[in-house]
Amino acid sequence: MSGDDFTVRGGAADAAIHDKQTLAERMAGELRVPLVRLIDGTGGGGSVKQLEEFGRTYVPYNPGWDQVVANLGRIPVLSLALGPVAGLGAARLVTSHVSIMVKELSQVFIAGPAVVEAGMGESVGKEELGGWRVAASAGTVDLVAGTEEEAFALTRRVLSYLPQNAWQPPPVTPSADPADRTAPELRELVPRDRRRPYDMRRALDLVFDAGSVLELGRRFAPSVITALALLDGHPVAVLASDPRVYGGGMTAQGSDKLARFVDLAETFHLPVVHLVDQPGFVIGTAAERAGTIRRGARALAAVYQSTVPWASVLVRRVFGVAGAAHRPHDRYTFRVAWPSGDWGSLPIEGGLEVAFKRLLAEAGEDAAALKAEIAERLEAVRSPFRTAEAFLVEDIIDPADTRPLLTDWVKDAYAALQPGPRSTTRP
Repeated sequence: MSGDDFTVRGGAADAAIHDKQTLAERMAGELRVPLVRLIDGTGGGGSVKQLEEFGRTYVPYNPGWDQVVANLGRIPVLSLALGPVAGLGAARLVTSHVSIMVKELSQVFIAGPAVVEAGMGESVGKEELGGWRVAASAGTVDLVAGTEEEAFALTRRVLSYLPQNAWQPPPVTPSADPADRTAPELRELVPRDRRRPYDMRRALDLVFDAGSVLELGRRFAPSVITALALLDGHPVAVLASDPRVYGGGMTAQGSDKLARFVDLAETFHLPVVHLVDQPGFVIGTAAERAGTIRRGARALAAVYQSTVPWASVLVRRVFGVAGAAHRPHDRYTFRVAWPSGDWGSLPIEGGLEVAFKRLLAEAGEDAAALKAEIAERLEAVRSPFRTAEAFLVEDIIDPADTRPLLTDWVKDAYAALQPGPRSTTRP
């Protein structure tokens, strides 16, 4: 553990302080134990007032940053913002696997309000500039606690899902939740009306060990759900979509969120469970300005580069390139579908008019009737059971049996784990 002392020059890492920070990074990395940073201050090189004292300026560098980056690939790194955090302190906060801040107590920004006003002419307060609402929505932090005590409790909880280091498998603990527990409620969870949303988080609660789901980054890119959870006491990385936000569609930010989370699973050998309801990339001018397809392709690359065991449950929609990211298709993965499964290049509702545009235009006044006739024909071949009969999906299951099937799979997944450092070290 390393900690800043805000009462000494605002927590700045000037003089020899940065040497202690570097020592903590090296000690944790070389002893292969998790590192928790308690960050409170700038963590940088101090005030410009010191230039007169030095009699010179200096070319900036980040002391010990090689150790900071190296640790991302070898040990769990958690950072807690416990006060105003700026500059190098903010960089240290986000260069971690999970970052946590405390409501109303901590703020995170590149530079504080005074520097922003002097440099940009913006007059803002600390909360407006980098309070928890801003930081959580931007994805700067992964978890927000109500108190320092809660932040420490969240830290312990996150570490309970992760191994001591990348050379070890995740810790398996006894579970009080029966592995063969079925969940009949799942049969009615997905509405028959494909346009209606539902509560995907309820599905997570019913599938995974009771009380074990810990969602990361809920306020950032909310159409993508990322969480840590347990299956019969085995830690897993959970991916899902929230159909209440953009219908669960993949955004540019959601692509970044997915890629970073898959990297975390890969680094610490967490098998991935993906509950899939993916209508595709969010489209439109805003999506194009955000570079959605480039960032989405990076997420797809992260999925394909992963080597951990992977299980996909096709809950409802699986469409387009974003839908193809539901698993790495180049290797064996466990995959099943619910009877509510619906898939293809485009949803029929959105693709029909494009595919039959000329034919509908030529129909004139009869276009509406022709459209209804075509939709009926296409609907007749939409059944997921037809797809299963062609072995284009491995099995259609009773949703109530999802947990027992996954708890059987996770034991085999853990037996196949190959611990050891990976090359992925992105924060």
